[in-house]
Amino acid sequence: MSKDLYQALVHAPQPARPLVFAFHGTGGDEHQLVELAGTLVAGAGIVSPRGDVSEMGAARFFRRTAEGVYDMEDLARATDKMIAFIEAHRASHPGHPLYGFGYSNGANILAAVFLKRPDLFERVGLLHPMVTWEPNAHPQLVGRKVLVTAGRRDPITPWPMTERLVSWLSDHGAEVTSDVHEGGHELRNSELTALASHFNGDVGAG
Repeated sequence: MSKDLYQALVHAPQPARPLVFAFHGTGGDEHQLVELAGTLVAGAGIVSPRGDVSEMGAARFFRRTAEGVYDMEDLARATDKMIAFIEAHRASHPGHPLYGFGYSNGANILAAVFLKRPDLFERVGLLHPMVTWEPNAHPQLVGRKVLVTAGRRDPITPWPMTERLVSWLSDHGAEVTSDVHEGGHELRNSELTALASHFNGDVGAG
C-alpha cells in the first residue's frame, strides 16, 4: 500500500479534525516534529514520515550533491513518491482537511509536493525552506494558505532565496504569511506561534 511507502508515526484524527503531516529536517526522523505536531491543532491526526535517503547516516527526503545543490532527478523521484504517500493517507480519512509543515529539508520536500500538487493541502507551513528551482505556475495555488518562516542570517537556507519564494507564491495567488527573525537556521518560538495560529485559522494574509 502507498501508506507504507515511508516508515512513519501515524495517529488518526478525531471526527472532522485535520490530518497534519510533519516533515523533519536533515538528520531528524519521524519523532523529531511529532510532539510539536500534536500541539498545533486540538484533535488533529498526525502523519510523520522518516526520509528514505541517508546522507552519511543522516536521514533526508532527497539527495543533494553539495550544500544547497539538489539532485534534481532524485527530488523528482521523492516528490512523486511523497504525493502517492499523502494521497493514500488522504483516502483513508475522507472529509478531513490536510495540513502540512516541514523544517529545512522537510520544508523543501513539502514545498516540492505543494508546488506540484497545491490541491493536496488546505494549509502549509514551510519553516526555513529553500527552493532552488524555478517552479511552474499552477492555477490551484490561488487562495492556498501558506506560512513561510526564516532567519535573516540563516547560512543553510539564505534569506534572499526564501524571500524570493514568498514573492513568487504571492504573485501566483497564494495567501502568504511570514515570520522572519534576525537569527540563523534555528527554530524560534515566534515561528512556532505563527504556525499554530496559521493552522488554527486566525492569521490573515500578509
